[in-house]
Amino acid sequence: MEPRLGFCHCAGLRGRGLERRAEKCTTNSGRRKFVREVRASASSSGSNGQAGELPSTDEHQPPVYQSPLSTRYASIEMRTVFSDLYRFRLWRKLWIALADSERALGVEITEEQVEALRQAPDVDLEMAGRYERELRHDVMAHVHTFGEQAPSAKGIIHLGATSCYITDNSELIQMRNALDLLIPRIWNVVRNLSKFAMEHKDLATLAYTHYQPAQPTTLGKRACLWAQDFMYDAMKLEQVRDELKFRGVKGTTGTQASFLSLFNGDHTAVKTLDEMITKEMDFEKKWSVTGQTYTRKQDFTVVAALAGIGQSCSKMANDIRLLQHMKEVEEPFEKTQIGSSAMAYKRNPMRSERMSSLSRFLQSLVINPAETASTQWLERTLDDSANRRLAISEAFLTSDALLQLALNVTSGLVVYPKVIQRHLEEELPFMATETILMAATRKGGDRQALHEAIRQHSMAAGQKVKAEGGRNDLIERIREDPLFSSLQRDLDMYLDSSLFIGRAPEQVVEFIEDEVLPALRERGYDETSDVDSGVVLV
Repeated sequence: MEPRLGFCHCAGLRGRGLERRAEKCTTNSGRRKFVREVRASASSSGSNGQAGELPSTDEHQPPVYQSPLSTRYASIEMRTVFSDLYRFRLWRKLWIALADSERALGVEITEEQVEALRQAPDVDLEMAGRYERELRHDVMAHVHTFGEQAPSAKGIIHLGATSCYITDNSELIQMRNALDLLIPRIWNVVRNLSKFAMEHKDLATLAYTHYQPAQPTTLGKRACLWAQDFMYDAMKLEQVRDELKFRGVKGTTGTQASFLSLFNGDHTAVKTLDEMITKEMDFEKKWSVTGQTYTRKQDFTVVAALAGIGQSCSKMANDIRLLQHMKEVEEPFEKTQIGSSAMAYKRNPMRSERMSSLSRFLQSLVINPAETASTQWLERTLDDSANRRLAISEAFLTSDALLQLALNVTSGLVVYPKVIQRHLEEELPFMATETILMAATRKGGDRQALHEAIRQHSMAAGQKVKAEGGRNDLIERIREDPLFSSLQRDLDMYLDSSLFIGRAPEQVVEFIEDEVLPALRERGYDETSDVDSGVVLV
């Protein structure tokens, strides 16, 4: 029997106080039944945990909420980087690096103990979960778990360190590796758009300002605007990635006091330890001064850069949605894809709509690291922790989901040149009037009389289009007007769309050849094939 879903504040309660709270709900007797059914449903699936505990490793997961970022949108690679197991393996990597570096600098740690840590079995999540339920401290739970799996080295794990040595540094590694996944994907989008731009560099199309017809551009030039935004994002993320600083070994309040004691007052040894572990974790830079944590402004810088991906995806996606409405350009549509459960004819731009939706979510996340950085007290408060667990991982997963959508859409855009041409022809007569005015004046006409005639003909033609639903007959009206008799043979010449697109085709070629291709080659990317991230997942 499925649980009865109702509006009840008890529905979200878990743990030992659940039934007691439910019994207080006297307005609806079905509420208590609902609570019992939810608990029975969860327990029948092998879960008896409380909120905050590690998830069950049973293959039959309970019917509880899971983030759509994991179940629907983000790639397996990005989900792996932000998984519990990945993070806990990084913790162990940091503990091993700490022990080995301390040993090398003279601390009484044997090579056998360090090797025991290296040879320990993989992280035992069930054991760690038991320890965390007992100790209520995730890092110490894993210290004990690691110690049980490498008993000869149990006494030297986490020596001199504080929790932030493990958590902050591992999160920085996660962010760096996640950036290494995202950056090549952005360049792939740039490459797709550049190919599309070159293919359509000469295809004249109406430009729009204020979403009203404006002087024509080309479809390829429009795609260059999208590509330029993504290029900006790629370069910004590269900059952020290269400037990412490691926390290193700083102790409980950033003074390195515990390590100074460990090395019997040897300041040089402490500094060397900090440098050794920074290099071991493949970071070029580290923070010289910290509190207990590295400055949370660094998190803001990272998430703000990720939000740029959201801006670029949203801009492109909204443009595509508008163009698909006009039937000029469509996103890919599979042969068996269904656009609507009721309207079988629909071809909805659902990928672009999803990009718009996820982009809003990504951009909204920027406020979290900004607030976190601004509200840290003195050397550190823990009110950063829960927020960062959500905001940072979700920002990366959302960016990843957006880029997958962008890659899919930009690799299969469908163009309808005849529709584009029809829309252009509907507006081109209005845009040609200035050229016609100048030509008729040069052939001896009265400029003011010609201007007034064009104004009247334009108003009449516009009224016919809008009020009667007729076609634009402005050129016919001008052709029949004696004031323009000198241009009778030349009028059609002034409707050549190539006269109105300026340097758009040349701008496309220059942008691709002068900026895009050199940028791809500089990074060792082949502009004809997918860019590989090269990230090795632990």
